[in-house]
Amino acid sequence: MLKQLTETAAGRVLALTLTATFMLAACDQVGTRIERAKEIVEASGDQISGKDVIVSDGTRNLETASVEARALAGTVLAQMNIDPEERPMFAIGSIIAKPIDIPPVPVEALEIEEEFYFEEGEGDLLEEESAAMAPDVADGYEAAPPPVEETPAPSAPSETDAVVETARFTQRVRLDPKALRQTREEIARAGEELEEAIEKEAPIEELKSRRLTKDDVREMAPAERREIVKLARRAPISRSAVVAQIDANEVMLSTLTKYGMAGNVALSREGQMVIQIGADGADPTQFNGDIGNAGVLMASAEDAVCPDTADLEQIQANPVWATACVVEDLEASGQFEYVEKDFIFQNQFVRRPKETTPPTSPGAGSGTGGTPPPATLPVSYLPNDPLWDLQWHFRDNGTGPGLTPGGAGFESFWRRQAMTGSPNVVVAVVDTGLQLQHPDIASSPNIMPGWDMVSDPRMGNDGDGRDADPNDPGDMCDPTKPLAADSFHGTHVAGTVGAASTNNGSGVAGGAWNVKIVPVRALGKCGGRLSDINDAIRWAGGVIPAEAVDGTEVWNANPAHVINLSIGLLGACPASLQDAIDSVTSRGVMVVSAAGNARMSTSFYAPAGCRNVITVAASDARGQITPYSNFGPEVTLLAPGGDLTRDDNGDGKPDGVLSTKTASNCYDPVTGETIANCFYAYEQGTSMAAPHVSAALALLKGRDPGASSETLVATLRAALDPRAAEQCAGLCSSYPGTAPIPGSPDMCSRPCGGGLLNLANISAPTTGGGSR
Repeated sequence: MLKQLTETAAGRVLALTLTATFMLAACDQVGTRIERAKEIVEASGDQISGKDVIVSDGTRNLETASVEARALAGTVLAQMNIDPEERPMFAIGSIIAKPIDIPPVPVEALEIEEEFYFEEGEGDLLEEESAAMAPDVADGYEAAPPPVEETPAPSAPSETDAVVETARFTQRVRLDPKALRQTREEIARAGEELEEAIEKEAPIEELKSRRLTKDDVREMAPAERREIVKLARRAPISRSAVVAQIDANEVMLSTLTKYGMAGNVALSREGQMVIQIGADGADPTQFNGDIGNAGVLMASAEDAVCPDTADLEQIQANPVWATACVVEDLEASGQFEYVEKDFIFQNQFVRRPKETTPPTSPGAGSGTGGTPPPATLPVSYLPNDPLWDLQWHFRDNGTGPGLTPGGAGFESFWRRQAMTGSPNVVVAVVDTGLQLQHPDIASSPNIMPGWDMVSDPRMGNDGDGRDADPNDPGDMCDPTKPLAADSFHGTHVAGTVGAASTNNGSGVAGGAWNVKIVPVRALGKCGGRLSDINDAIRWAGGVIPAEAVDGTEVWNANPAHVINLSIGLLGACPASLQDAIDSVTSRGVMVVSAAGNARMSTSFYAPAGCRNVITVAASDARGQITPYSNFGPEVTLLAPGGDLTRDDNGDGKPDGVLSTKTASNCYDPVTGETIANCFYAYEQGTSMAAPHVSAALALLKGRDPGASSETLVATLRAALDPRAAEQCAGLCSSYPGTAPIPGSPDMCSRPCGGGLLNLANISAPTTGGGSR
């Protein structure tokens, strides 16, 4: 009877509403009114049936929030700023190489852990054991990063030092031509000690042969179970890999001797070798002085050419030439799978003009500045964060009230799928680190222990090298440049994924409310080294351990399901980066990359042009590709990246992506009052587009934890909104080399993937699928 009454009442509402709508047929936006009528009908039916529904009162939330919780930065810009002088740079004196015939670490090495990583309904067994092993820092089971202590830089090793820490399967060998014979002896002894270390890891072979199941592990005594977990996490290194690296050391030593160089070489479990050279024999990573500007630390890759001269002293006096010559000689030796310069990657913000005066008062006194109220949502799936109504990029796609043509449909996903994420899903953000004291992040339950992978203290900007502190101290490179500022890029990116505490009545919302965020700092002052990024990717994916200050190894206790790379390098995908990406994707990790902001084909950009990545171009609030975004056949999809020069929703605020980060020149969106500093800002870039996709994949993984990465990506792609040619185009004069669109001779095609991200198109949950 109740159902009949409900259906009858809803039918009457439908009839009355549609009648009123058709009476307005002569007016503009009839389709919009019909869509709104359907929303009213749906809401009315829910209210009649007793379903708890509310309409967002963004104005009330905004006005009642504290100034700290609502102040923001960002105004509509008059023009876009693209750096026309972008060029690939590399770290002077740093080289990445991998000897030939290094066998890959078998996936089976981690299968034991994968077998019982998740057990639905019974919690995470690995986490249970991790909690029991919290004091065991050497295995990465600390509950939180240890406090940062000021420690003096270690003294440079003697000329004949060859340090081998067998517990970590890592060699740090001192190569110095002044002590050639002694150094070769040390290298040989290092190899013997390393092989002995391999023998100590023999139990893992026994462990694999036992073919343990989850039930087997669960029945073990706690002490034995902990040892099983430890062994399962340690990727073995083969004897052949050791031999190949020792042989490669000989070649490196001879090459450095030729150019009068000395340096250190670090050998990793997966065969990658990083050579740090210096003419004065000092370890270049231990310099703690101020780099002053980018030229002291790095050089243009275009200028790094080994000169055709027999005057070795001339080459030795020029570290840029010397680096190029060492790379050239090692490549010619035939001993290496790849040898490349240690390129410098940058974040993918589109730089905005440096504001010299506080912004005017956009939206002052108008509450949300004219933003239409959002669509009706159940109470439990509607964020109460005061700046939520300004986050158009999460809204549903459409042209009616509360909708945005470029919205990514997160609203509908939360409501229809009845979920906002899962704490069993991990997203690693490899970036500039995270502002751990940010008021919307400091108390967030989503933040997990991370790592600082910036090896060079000059770039670290925090007084040291790699350690357990992923906090972002700032990354400003040259303060004399017009657009110079600390970007706090990683904080903005992570906030979009879900680092910000959502539904806490403060600040902004994230795409995945309940998700584990692992911050991995790989970019610092002036950018990030390729060698650091490679290690950051592998550590984030649980493939290799990091090294603590005291020399112990620290594994990522929360291996990532998704790794977000909002970084870029002008150039083809480096071989070592592809190697690192392949090492994690082979284990089911999904790697999401920003397409880049150079207005060019992604084939000339990395990691966007690498294989096995999900490449994301940037769209604006209209759902069209932005002027700055890269494009091309490598692009997988479009997602909101924002455009600070537009205000298509007419709210008096820029159509950038609003997220967490410390900023200056801020204002109160309610009163228009100027605020010196704030914690939220609009930004634009493919860096902002990528975390929307990372959050979307995290939501899908949380909805269907048994699905494989291939299934999840296919689900996402199947739900994209197709784009017309005009929506992925630009003036031919602005994009040389692109093809004109038929019928529009002035407009040229800019391929932007399979369509626009729209989670509202995701169908109901399905069962099945493979393991992570």
